[in-house]
Amino acid sequence: MDTLKKFELMEKIVRELEDLQHSQQAIIQKIGKIEVDNIDLGDKKLDKDLPDMHQRVADNLDSIVDILAYFADKTQNFGNKNNVDALKEQQAINEVTGH
Repeated sequence: MDTLKKFELMEKIVRELEDLQHSQQAIIQKIGKIEVDNIDLGDKKLDKDLPDMHQRVADNLDSIVDILAYFADKTQNFGNKNNVDALKEQQAINEVTGH
C-alpha cells in the first residue's frame, strides 16, 4: 500500500472512531433519560439494570476515547513523517497533467 493510500485509510479510521465516540455519547444520554423517566415510574428491573448498562457504555466510551487519541496522534505523526501534504499536492498535479 502506498504512503498516501495508507494515510487516507488511517484518516478514515480516525473519522470512524470519532463517529463511534459520538454514538456512544448518544447512548449514554439516552440511558440517562430512561433512568430519569424511571424515577417516576419506579420499575424495579430498570432500577436494577440501567445503572450497570450505563457504566458499561461509559467504560466503552473511555476505551474509544483512548484509542481515538492514540490513533489520531499516530495518524498525524505518520502524515508529518511522510510529508503527506506534498504527496497530496503531487497527486493533484499528476491528475491534472494526466501522469
